[in-house]
Amino acid sequence: MEGLNQFLFPALMLFATGLMGAMFKRNLITIFMSIELMLCGAMLAMLAFASEFNDMAGGVFVFFILTIAAAEVAVGLAIITQLFKVENTVSTKGMNTLGD
Repeated sequence: MEGLNQFLFPALMLFATGLMGAMFKRNLITIFMSIELMLCGAMLAMLAFASEFNDMAGGVFVFFILTIAAAEVAVGLAIITQLFKVENTVSTKGMNTLGD
């Protein structure tokens, strides 16, 4: 279990840092990066468990998370770009006017 513990603490720190950033920041770009940090922390934990228990399913699941994260980046940046065109800001205060 020593190998598992050396990867779980950094995974927890990545996830906690992302969670705090997503909760307390108002800039959409910072929130977006914080969500990506949370995904990286979860992926690191899954790979640590998969390696510890010699199970390939964790690695396959991480591969699917990476593909979903790529789609999230494309959609998220499109929304942020559209908000900037409409409101000239990337603050969360302008999110309610995006549908107008």
